[in-house]
Amino acid sequence: MLEVRSLPLEGLLELVPTRFADERGFFSETYNAQVWRESGLVFDFVQENHSLSRSPGVLRGLHYQLPPAAQTKVVRVTRGRIFDVAVDIRRGSPTFGKWVGIQLSAEQWNQLLVPVGFAHGFVTLEPGTEVQYKVTHCYSPADERVIRFDDPAIGIDWPVDSVEVTLSAKDRSAPLLADAELFS
Repeated sequence: MLEVRSLPLEGLLELVPTRFADERGFFSETYNAQVWRESGLVFDFVQENHSLSRSPGVLRGLHYQLPPAAQTKVVRVTRGRIFDVAVDIRRGSPTFGKWVGIQLSAEQWNQLLVPVGFAHGFVTLEPGTEVQYKVTHCYSPADERVIRFDDPAIGIDWPVDSVEVTLSAKDRSAPLLADAELFS
């Protein structure tokens, strides 16, 4: 079974697969194409990624890929906890530049579906956090783009102090939304 919850921006969904637990532990189908299809979720996932962040405050994002390599992502946490963010970057969208943040954790067992047209990022809230995500298009360095995580025009309310986050060089030098190459 899969519980599908709509979020405030059209297309963003929180997904919660059923966990069957007993004295041994638990079992869960985190992805089942037939169950997803029956829920109206039809995607052709072609790559799965797994990241480990050793410390709290590791911030990855805001990342996206342009067409023809644009990706839908399904993000889940297998250990630890993150604050996960999606930003609408579809020019002409009534919610352009708006964001939604949701806490994902191994304990809650929830997932975030981020459709094409959104930038995505997260910050770790616990040490040793592991994140896995499926994507509908393989990584394409030529089509990858980044937006500043602390762009005041977007105004994301990250649950960590921005001067204490750990960023990659790419994320540190990312352009603002107004200067980024975006979806039409």
